[in-house]
Amino acid sequence: MDIKGQFWNDDDSEGDNESEEFLYGVQGSCAADLYRHPQLDADIEAVKEIYSENSVSIREYGTIDDVDIDLHINISFLDEEVSTAWKVLRTEPIVLRLRFSLSQYLDGPEPSIEVFQPSNKEGFGLELRVGRLMNRSISCTMKNPKVEVFGYPPSPQVSGHCKNIPTLEYGFLVQIMKYAEQRIPTLNEYCVVCDEQHVFQNGSMLKPAVCTRELCVFSFYTLGVMSGAAEEVATGAEVVDLLVAMCRAALESPRKSIIFEPYPSVVDPTDPKTLAFNPKKKNYERLQKALDSVMSIREMTQGSYLEIKKQMDKLDPLAHPLLQWIISSNRSHIVKLPLSRLKFMHTSHQFLLLSSPPAKEARFRTAKKLYGSTFAFHGSHIENWHSILRNGLVNASYTKLQLHGAAYGKGIYLSPISSISFGYSGMGKGQHRMPSKDELVQRYNRMNTIPQTRSIQSRFLQSRNLNCIALCEVITSKDLQKHGNIWVCPVSDHVCTRFFFVYEDGQVGDANINTQDPKIQKEIMRVIGTQVYTN
Repeated sequence: MDIKGQFWNDDDSEGDNESEEFLYGVQGSCAADLYRHPQLDADIEAVKEIYSENSVSIREYGTIDDVDIDLHINISFLDEEVSTAWKVLRTEPIVLRLRFSLSQYLDGPEPSIEVFQPSNKEGFGLELRVGRLMNRSISCTMKNPKVEVFGYPPSPQVSGHCKNIPTLEYGFLVQIMKYAEQRIPTLNEYCVVCDEQHVFQNGSMLKPAVCTRELCVFSFYTLGVMSGAAEEVATGAEVVDLLVAMCRAALESPRKSIIFEPYPSVVDPTDPKTLAFNPKKKNYERLQKALDSVMSIREMTQGSYLEIKKQMDKLDPLAHPLLQWIISSNRSHIVKLPLSRLKFMHTSHQFLLLSSPPAKEARFRTAKKLYGSTFAFHGSHIENWHSILRNGLVNASYTKLQLHGAAYGKGIYLSPISSISFGYSGMGKGQHRMPSKDELVQRYNRMNTIPQTRSIQSRFLQSRNLNCIALCEVITSKDLQKHGNIWVCPVSDHVCTRFFFVYEDGQVGDANINTQDPKIQKEIMRVIGTQVYTN
């Protein structure tokens, strides 16, 4: 009998209930006849006492020995941009639903776990991650835990670490609540499959992601987590197209062995036990063939997602898996800006770009309160953005990633003047000469005089000559070194990307923009005020 299907109604849990117990389809006398483990009631009372009456609710099934315990985890501490990127509602608690044996509780089998938000079931994006989070705590508490299933034998943890198992002093349910509160803010720092910490060049990124370990890639693929790419192709066509264009630019670069990082980890659809694309055995030629088969997103939007997948599978069986990887491996939050855009940038291709994880954003805001902040451009060739969106904006000075030299010292190079950053954005693929401001002005003027024959719906894959620059917020502390209009910030935590602009067919925007102009600053703050980023 499908108890859940017949008797379950999530809306019932939201109403006013005079009783703390909910009985579905049975008489109360039947439930009263069932033995209740005494520790269960004690643990529930502990949650109510330490948190609140509304932090826990239970549902009994009456004639069967099951009980569902709903723990309501408050996530209002998450920043708005983080919750948006993670697809959760920060104004609504996350519900951790644990199904135990009513009579055996912790002495019985491991509980099943369901993670959701009642009003956000369709878009909820943390089910797998939080499920893994709960497994660690449960495996260390249940009697005779199945280590081979959960993978975490009880072991002492470093004090203060987010994985430190809270004490059982107040019972198992409080332990779960406290552990969830520790782990949720750091989900982006750990692999969503193995729960081991990522090792990124510049710290963790905003979005949770899978690591490159082969077992994790196989599990990720097998679990179907990548199916979320279907929604992205339908609703974020221009963003997906941009990600594909960045990937192509990096792959076609003479510097691909250095900048095409990360290299895809893609399971072979014809043999799920092997990797078709393996970072340990790089095959750029085969990768290029698959990428060439990824049609433009404009063409994709003309049919259903399943039809798109069929067409891609006909072209190349590795094309669609590669597209899935391109989408899912992006660890930054990038969304197309609506009509409220920065008009002075003179491009319709404007995006909100947030890549800083919660911890870095918190450090940034602390520094901002102390020293203040301002805005500046960062220009880099499109071939570099494949890596930047996945590894962060890094200090490349004196490393193999450095391309232009470090005349003003080590750090992230920025400029308040658009012409300087536009110059850097055009340097790549063997082009190492910085165009003059006059040349940029001529290109900008030509852009505004040539008739626009291309459809407004044109996408980035139709142009192989894209220019990209980012508008960043930078802390104005003494660490920021200003050499005229070239600024160098040696502290990576003091630079956060905010907006991203793309120009087609070698075009550039207005070369005379100065972010220190009060009118420009006012316009930036106006657009920021309409987006998810808040001060």
